[in-house]
Amino acid sequence: MTGAAAGPAPAGRPGEQRSPDQQPPDQRRRDPLRRQRILTAAAELVAERGYHDVGMADIGAAAGITGPAIYRHFDGKSAVLVAMFDHVIDDLSREASEIVASGGDALAILRGLIQAQVRFVLRDGTLAQVYHNEVANLPQEDRHRLRRKQRLYIEEWVHVLAQLRPDAGDATVRALVHASVGAIQSVLFYQSGLTDDQLAALMSSIAEASLFAPEPVRSLPVGHSEAAPVPPRGPVRPGQCTGHR
Repeated sequence: MTGAAAGPAPAGRPGEQRSPDQQPPDQRRRDPLRRQRILTAAAELVAERGYHDVGMADIGAAAGITGPAIYRHFDGKSAVLVAMFDHVIDDLSREASEIVASGGDALAILRGLIQAQVRFVLRDGTLAQVYHNEVANLPQEDRHRLRRKQRLYIEEWVHVLAQLRPDAGDATVRALVHASVGAIQSVLFYQSGLTDDQLAALMSSIAEASLFAPEPVRSLPVGHSEAAPVPPRGPVRPGQCTGHR
């Protein structure tokens, strides 16, 4: 049996330097929540002041650490934002994929996607606002990579809506999806005065109505009259108001 196995090593005499393995546990281990504290602090500061007016020392102070300590986790300020945005988009995309893979009917899946987007905006509004305002400040390679992730997320919506809107072409379906997501994200830029539950219900209703908006009627020459076609409608559920008389 070796000396190491026989029992704990002696603490050492006063003034004697400890080996790395003898350092107290709280000195050997990094705080597992430090990285998240840095991201949270950066999101709040950048949302308040803007990307260019926030330094690493500011982020460190808000996270309860020194500015240089951030470099143990991130290479620089842009790397902090990239990690933040990757987390946001990856979480949304993962949830969307799970909803699509759930095996429900297309309308139920579409509503699940709407609800997930609404939850994200209400839960992580600061992060979403920072992304909207500051993504242009990221390095070009990271910006393009994040944009590709966004497009893949939107494709989940497009694929589902296309099943429910066979009357609409691909360009129209994509426009409807962007309009719906944009309507949800609009709450980032004003104070509604509503509770989260009220706002979630309202934005979910508006987002769904946007997806089933009729295509515009073809304009006719002046003086030419023609009966306007009945605009296509999405699935009508019991008790649902269609908006048509």
